[in-house]
Order: sequence, then C-alpha cells, then structure tokens
Amino acid sequence: MVVYRGLDDPRLAARPAAVAVGNFDGLHLGHRKTLDRLCALARKGRLRSLVLTFAPHPERALGRSSVRMIDTPDERLERLRATCIDAVVVTPFNAEFSRLSCGDFVEGVLRRKLGAREVVVGAGFRFGRRRRGGTAELRSLGRQAGMGVHVVPPARLDGRIVSSTAVRHLLDRGRVDEAARLLGRPYEIRGRVVRGERRGRRLGFPTANLETESEILPEGVFFSETVRAGRAYPSLTSIGTNPTFGRNRLSVETLLLDYRGSLYGADVVVRLLRKVRPTRAFPSAEALAARIRKDCAEARAWFARRH
Repeated sequence: MVVYRGLDDPRLAARPAAVAVGNFDGLHLGHRKTLDRLCALARKGRLRSLVLTFAPHPERALGRSSVRMIDTPDERLERLRATCIDAVVVTPFNAEFSRLSCGDFVEGVLRRKLGAREVVVGAGFRFGRRRRGGTAELRSLGRQAGMGVHVVPPARLDGRIVSSTAVRHLLDRGRVDEAARLLGRPYEIRGRVVRGERRGRRLGFPTANLETESEILPEGVFFSETVRAGRAYPSLTSIGTNPTFGRNRLSVETLLLDYRGSLYGADVVVRLLRKVRPTRAFPSAEALAARIRKDCAEARAWFARRH
C-alpha cells in the first residue's frame, strides 16, 4: 500500500481509481463493508483502489468537537495496510480545505487530483463548505463529472448501527467486549514500557507501566492479552489513578501472568478483553495486594475456560 501525504504529494498522479472517502477511525465492521465494496469496484473496472482520509479529524480541526480517536494515525495506516486497498491519501483537514465548495471537492479533488471513476461513501457522508453536501448532491455532481457514486448502508450488529461513535461510547463505559464485536477485534492500547512508581513490585506483583499515545483509556481492571515481539501473554491490566495511594495521574499498568524477565523499554500491545471491576481505593496496601491475588486467580480461570 502506498501512502501519500496530502493531495500535493509529488508522487500522487491522477490514475483511474475507485475512491473511498472517510475518517476510518478504528476500521470497524462498517468501514470494512465500505472497503469491500471499494475493492470489488476496483477489480471490476481494473482501477486503483484508493482511500482519501483526513488528519486531524474534521470535527477536531474545526474546533467543534473534542473527538478522541480510537486509533493513532500510525495504527490507522497499519490497519488499512492489512486490507485490499492499493493506496491511501492522508490530507490535512484545515480551514482552506473546509472552505471547498461541493463542486470543487468533486471536480477538483476527486476527479482531477485522485482520478476517481467510482466513489464509495457511507450513508452519513457530508462534504463541502459547512458540510452542506450529502449523498444526494454527491450523486448529482458525480453524474456531471462522469463518476459512479456508491452509498454503502451502515453495518448492523444485533440491531445496533456499527459506527466509530458507538465504539467510543462503549469504550468510555468499559464495555470492551461489546466494542470488540463492532471493531471485529479487541480494542488495543499500544505503548512503551517505562519505569513507574514500582508500587506493584513492592506488593509482589511487578507490573509494566505503559507510556502511550492512545487517546481512549477506559478506566477499570481488565482481563487482557499483552503482545510482545509477536507473542501474546495472558495479562491483567489496570487503567486508573491508583486511588489507594492518593491523587495520581491516569496510568496504564499491565501484569503478565506467565512472563519472566524485564520489559523495560519494550514496545507492547495491550488488548482489552473484558472488564473485571472498577478501580477503587483500598484501606491499605495489604488489602490491595489481596485483591490483586484474587484478580489473578480469576484471570487464570477465565483464560483456562477461554482456551
């Protein structure tokens, strides 16, 4: 997959393409439905399959929302790289881009810059200055520009529309197992193991403290898998402020159940599988240690049943 950094990337040439437009944050089941349609059209028409996406998120760029992203920019590209698409254009969403008229977006960006012959979008797609354009206008302008326009209906799971907003809602409430069903995979937090306060080690449970760029950090204690160097280890992950020890900043700590050795400096991926309990303050360090022992026993039993 070729990654183009903006519409003015000198490597980008307007070759005949099927183009999907969207943020694709989290690359959930709805996004995959859109990309499947994109690639089917590309194969049928012998076109390049191309995704146009944005950085930062349009709502964040315009100051209208404090949208927290499911994936970091690098994770989004990694997930797109694992799909059927040939290329992705990551274009800055700035004030100038937001002022494009609907006609300029269709003719100037999709047709001239990207060589679009087929365009694929989701049912809620909006475009143009002040988001005035919808799918009906896109179809009309597409016909004038000689492009086919394909609107993909949302994916549904158990009667629920699959969307990035729905995934964020579930993650905020710690319902990581439900979020995983919409994503088609467990929610992941990636980071580097750094030195923490070493409280876990003093309690007899040495944890790996993560420094992460992930924006959504659901608070609680979770059954998890921690991946290092391609191998997944059963783990127990706590996300919170360590209230037993006073006021602290939010931290991510994972305890690998069957790992020996140091993790300092390692890059790891923590997959949150199921919430066990909320974090809370314990009356003493000893009471906290007793609770962690119980959590570990429950985790081992849960993983044994799972496998």
